[in-house]
Amino acid sequence: MAAEGAHGFSLLQPLVFLGAACIAVPLFRKLRLGAVIGYLAAGVVIGPFGLGLISDAKSVLTLAELGVVLLLFIIGLELKPSRLWAMRKDIVGLGLAQVVLCTAVIGVLAFICNLDWRAAAIAGAGLALSSTAFAAPLMAERNELASPYGQRAFAVLLLQDLAIVPLIALVAFLAPPGTGGATDTALMDFVWMVAAVGVIVLAGLYLLNPAFKVLASTGSTEIMTASALLVVLGAAGLMQWAGMSMAMGAFLAGVLLAESNFRHELEADIQPFRGLLLGLFFIAVGMGIDLPLVSENLAVIAVAVILVMLVKTLLIWALARTTGSDHRDALRMGAVLSQGGEFAFVLFTAAAASQVMTSEEANLLTAIVTFSLVATPAVFAAAQWMVKPKETREYSEDFSTAGGSALIIGFGRFGQVVSQVLMAKGLDLTMIDSNVNAIDAASKYGHKIYFGDGSRLDVLRAAGAESMKLVAVCIDDAAAASLAVQHLAQHFPLAKVVVRSVDRAHSMELVKLNVDFQVRETFESAISLGKGALQSLGASATELAAIEEDVRSRDAERFAKQLSEGVHAGRELLLARGVQALPEQP
Repeated sequence: MAAEGAHGFSLLQPLVFLGAACIAVPLFRKLRLGAVIGYLAAGVVIGPFGLGLISDAKSVLTLAELGVVLLLFIIGLELKPSRLWAMRKDIVGLGLAQVVLCTAVIGVLAFICNLDWRAAAIAGAGLALSSTAFAAPLMAERNELASPYGQRAFAVLLLQDLAIVPLIALVAFLAPPGTGGATDTALMDFVWMVAAVGVIVLAGLYLLNPAFKVLASTGSTEIMTASALLVVLGAAGLMQWAGMSMAMGAFLAGVLLAESNFRHELEADIQPFRGLLLGLFFIAVGMGIDLPLVSENLAVIAVAVILVMLVKTLLIWALARTTGSDHRDALRMGAVLSQGGEFAFVLFTAAAASQVMTSEEANLLTAIVTFSLVATPAVFAAAQWMVKPKETREYSEDFSTAGGSALIIGFGRFGQVVSQVLMAKGLDLTMIDSNVNAIDAASKYGHKIYFGDGSRLDVLRAAGAESMKLVAVCIDDAAAASLAVQHLAQHFPLAKVVVRSVDRAHSMELVKLNVDFQVRETFESAISLGKGALQSLGASATELAAIEEDVRSRDAERFAKQLSEGVHAGRELLLARGVQALPEQP
């Protein structure tokens, strides 16, 4: 065929992938089943057990795993080392407890189901792992990755990714003699692993920032994109060479660059590749579903999927409750981590190759993991519905009585003060908030607060944004605030928009969105406190006014300079933060 080159590459394959994704994803989104299920369904249809358009699922999965790698890199960029250190108790404590407890319980169940004790141990360990590629996007698309339960769930996922290394070593240890199991080079392998981590850490601390400065000075955007991919793939490849997870290498590189001035540029450059390759990963998983094997063992697989997801949900719920989470957060955490993970595929393949389990057992376990991935969006949606029955019944998004000339989004401490100022001028207000506790507290003082998420376009329309002269965005979530501003600018351009900024970087984003006014939530109070401190030391009113003017002037100059230098990315960054964001410190 003319489309084939000397090495057998065919243009037909990428066309099939893109065509299947473009058909399946919008269809499944329309059915409200989510993009992930659409990708999986597309993989089943085009795969070797469907229409057979693509025959080699394993080679596609190898390439598609780069999507998971890029996802971990972007998540790492959002986690500063200080934040990661603050999560250490959840990573080591909750994460380790989850892996050990789920491995033990599921392993015992597998042993009861007539698996050899070695195979049962590996089955328990593999099914105890969860999928970062599924769990993180599910939380991110609801802006919950930065929530308390989201951060705890992500800490567990980090520990699980680290656990794959000793679990692979466990397979080698359990392998029968002569099958390539445990060797005398284990100590040397460990040394290479430590060396690989050391190289990435040193490069991240001392090499990458100077290199990026040199590349940025060339003014070539494609070189910056190439360098971003080089960093991610280089770190991933080094970790893989040392026998560790590629995803962990990318994550470590991201964490080390979290404090870099080029963080936002890197995130914007990587984002398109991450989305496409992550979609390809899900398609490849769908292609790997062995339909004949599934049909022969459908009842067994169905019962196993339900049992595994139920056991993991209950155990994670219990662990989360024991370690301080409330019932709602614990249940959502259990549901979002209830599936098997992509690293289970690696573990079961290694176990079959080392004769720790049979190929049929490995294939059945792989099918269980795959169908648990398919079921995850529905399970997570059910958990979300279960923890919000009161909100959906008692706090429906009913704006039939709403009106006025100004809309306030967010009625927390900040929004309450803003509302007092506006009402003092005689403005008629509509106030919305998604926190039912704030709504209850306001109702005790005679205020009418409507329930709704102000970052959603349909809620803004229902609240009457098209007739508002002024919209005050007073929420403390930078991603949600920026998303609300985008909706207002695009659909309600006549309204004046004033916004509470979370920090300096957020202020720059808002300036680029052309809001009418923005203020950093801590800046004015810090100025006031500083003046009060000097006044207590005897400073005169004239001195205080001069000092305040000087501080404000120098801050404005720095702000304008940083904005002109383009340290922070523009609209692409805002879109990325709307998908996945962890708030920065002020």
